[in-house]
Amino acid sequence: MNLLQFLRRNGFVLLLLAGFLLVNAAVAAWNPMQYSRRFDKDDFTKTLYHHNWVRSGPVFFGNSAVTAAYMEDKAQVPLVEMGLSYGKITDLKEILDRSLYHVSGQLVIGIDVHTMLDSLPTDDKYPWLKPWYQPYLYYYRAYFRDSGKEFLSNLFLHGTLAYQPHWIDKELYFGRKDTNWLNAKWNEYDQRFGWMTLKDFRQNLDALAWVLDYARQHNLPVRVIWMPWNSGYKHPPYIPALKEKVNGMLAAQNIPVLDLMDRYAPQYFHDLVHLNREEGAPLFTKEVDAWLQSFAKSPK
Repeated sequence: MNLLQFLRRNGFVLLLLAGFLLVNAAVAAWNPMQYSRRFDKDDFTKTLYHHNWVRSGPVFFGNSAVTAAYMEDKAQVPLVEMGLSYGKITDLKEILDRSLYHVSGQLVIGIDVHTMLDSLPTDDKYPWLKPWYQPYLYYYRAYFRDSGKEFLSNLFLHGTLAYQPHWIDKELYFGRKDTNWLNAKWNEYDQRFGWMTLKDFRQNLDALAWVLDYARQHNLPVRVIWMPWNSGYKHPPYIPALKEKVNGMLAAQNIPVLDLMDRYAPQYFHDLVHLNREEGAPLFTKEVDAWLQSFAKSPK
């Protein structure tokens, strides 16, 4: 079969494929998952949105523990709060490696008990998680389906094209959970993660080594903070070995470390890993400010 015969026999299918690829390319260029309020946003996109889409500056990176604890608007040392829900060091590596954000001035990394868990479930909307070979429309198909249902419902049931924009703020944590809830959550964490050893952190340990090397090559100062843990509960069993390994990596490159893991009393927490906004976050932000300011005052 020659090429002309092949095109004649499969013309309709090829036209459908070409049409899909053209539509997919147009939608990907528009990138509604990032820019349209019809869709839920991941915390990286929320960070960009709340900073006028600027993609450069000094950064405080971590997971939701950073979002909970660090009050960017109250801080004296300017840092972009880049706490990502389920964020890990592997995510930071992807952000830097793909030049999705240019970190300048300094990079502060908050590590809590979950930040380096390789198998921790995450938010599949983070742009670096989409495989390069998957079409945009296919990868985000569930979100387009839900948005389409909402569009049709508004149109046919309410006769309007208007819609309720999706929430664009990060989750903050107010008040305190009761003892029964906290006990249940600790037991859940222990069952899910308590058995883990250093091999279950290998990807994130490798990512941390990559980030430190990147920072060295770009003359980017790095500081690391061990994020607070509710001192009313014992640490997950893997923490001593993990801290020893990470602190050894940091010490080898003279990276300053502030260990706040056991600093705050239970009254300052919303749950086990999130400081509450009323009392815990202001204390944390003030202490981080003082620590960062100490480097500026240190003799050269």
